[in-house]
Amino acid sequence: MSNSLYETLGVSKDAPADEIKKAYRRLARKYHPDVNKDAGAEDKFKEINAAYEILSDPQKRAQYDRHGDSIFGGQNFQDFAHMHGGGNLDEILRNLFGRGGMGGASFGSFGGFNSFGGGFEGFGEPDLDVNARITVPFTVAVLGGKHSVSYGGENFDIKIPAGVHHGEKMRIKGKGKAYQSQRVDLFVTVEVAPSPEYTREGDDLEKSIDNPLKTALFGGKIPVATLEKEITLKVGENTKPGQKFRVKGYGVINRKTGEKGDLYLKANIILPAVESLDDSLVQMMKEKLPGV
Repeated sequence: MSNSLYETLGVSKDAPADEIKKAYRRLARKYHPDVNKDAGAEDKFKEINAAYEILSDPQKRAQYDRHGDSIFGGQNFQDFAHMHGGGNLDEILRNLFGRGGMGGASFGSFGGFNSFGGGFEGFGEPDLDVNARITVPFTVAVLGGKHSVSYGGENFDIKIPAGVHHGEKMRIKGKGKAYQSQRVDLFVTVEVAPSPEYTREGDDLEKSIDNPLKTALFGGKIPVATLEKEITLKVGENTKPGQKFRVKGYGVINRKTGEKGDLYLKANIILPAVESLDDSLVQMMKEKLPGV
């Protein structure tokens, strides 16, 4: 039994769906009339589209596998396509494969592709990819987690990897537009909401911490809440305003290296209210503290 639809795409009869799709995209890229001006490219492009329309649909493919090229009157598909031409080919294939036919595609407009002047984008599936933007909380961008997305009347959660960057693109498989009896992918651009506490520079984080005057002068320990857990920071004497302390490994994970950046804690010296101090201490400070 001849199986010229498979020959049109250059794949074997037992080729999986993803292999058929790859072959189709490669050939569509090669023969699209916007790209290929050779004689015969237009007809070849129509054949490729027709073959893919059938083989990408499980029901139509099963029907073709049962009957082979006998459904084309014993001709191979290429000869059949050449004999019947664009618009007639569409209608004939629609009749051959039932009312659902070719899914409404018109071979007069190249199987659902833009016309010559329409600007061929993507070489295979123009205007099918869905691009969206989502805004995730700063904490989720750093630590990872789930984020709810709504598209096409459907609500679903997507996994945000730890360490995602502002402006990074993610592909969500099978959540885009319906096409060829399946869903294409959804592409989202991640925007990271600003944090009132943290700033991010690459894989490093920075935040300010309050350092009481006593600890700043004489040293001590300060409890610090990080994105992961609370830690205790040990500071030495004579801490200056704006002085930074590095906490190694408490930054953002680098997904390529698997290593974490650092957390920098910027000292904010907290001065006590004078009225809260003991009178004798205030008097002594007035007398002893250096100044003008």
